[in-house]
Amino acid sequence: MLLLQDERRHTAEELSRRLEVSPRTIYRDLDALSSAGVPVYAQPGSTGGIGLLPGWRTQLTGLTGPEIQALASAHPIDALDDLGLAGPLRSALVKLAAALPSVQRTAAEHARQRLHIDGSSWFGEKDPVPHLTVLREAVFQDRKVRLAYRDFEGARSTRVVDPYGLVIKGDHWYLVADDQGVTKVFRGARVEGARMLTDTFARPAEFELRAFWKDWCKRFATQRARYEVTLRLTAEGAEALAAMRPGSERERIRVGTVTIDFERLSIALSQLVLLGRGAEVLEPPELRARLGALANDLSALYGTRPRS
Repeated sequence: MLLLQDERRHTAEELSRRLEVSPRTIYRDLDALSSAGVPVYAQPGSTGGIGLLPGWRTQLTGLTGPEIQALASAHPIDALDDLGLAGPLRSALVKLAAALPSVQRTAAEHARQRLHIDGSSWFGEKDPVPHLTVLREAVFQDRKVRLAYRDFEGARSTRVVDPYGLVIKGDHWYLVADDQGVTKVFRGARVEGARMLTDTFARPAEFELRAFWKDWCKRFATQRARYEVTLRLTAEGAEALAAMRPGSERERIRVGTVTIDFERLSIALSQLVLLGRGAEVLEPPELRARLGALANDLSALYGTRPRS
């Protein structure tokens, strides 16, 4: 009914493709709409089609100006494509817009032309999550999952979990699940296998995904691994390091001696090697030795003429 409110005639085949049903179902729906008092008609012939009597509409009322602007700026993000929900959201937005009164539809189009939200990053690559479809089905059906997982250090394990929900943060998917009585967070890209089991589970009545995630992020920020490095920075090194570190750290990065938390040795090594002579590691000795060995290797490779 909402699709027919665009004031043009549609063929049964067109509607069946749009709604992913058979033409026979479309004709049954037309009979049901007509019986409910909706002035729908079907005009035969090459120029005919299915439509509504001019001027008849069902309307959503009571929306404020900011609500219309928010509705107009909504659009499917890449994360919904990953879940197969981008198409349903597009059709839902079409239906909502079609149900608005004429004045509000004009306001919605006005807002749509003036606000666009692009949630993608410039150069970041999305994590591949090949088992996301299985995880989504298990989450919505409250079904247990046998999970093959590889942690940050590369250790592999297999476990049966109760999947409570999925979270997208930036370009990374996370699974929130109960693992033997403890609610844990698993990074989607490290899930190497997922099989939905026939067993179901009872979701705790007090569990609220948004509240859990907010609390977990706070705890993660304070309890994560620490790898503190003492550096001597030049002006160029301080500027370059500040550009690659989180904004909350930039005030602490200055010319001279500073201590920065890189979380892990591998992260420190990958960032500091880009600074060249702009940063000298004073502590810890192991990182200083690794950078020295890398510098010697690079000097040996690039200090001679390339082989033909």
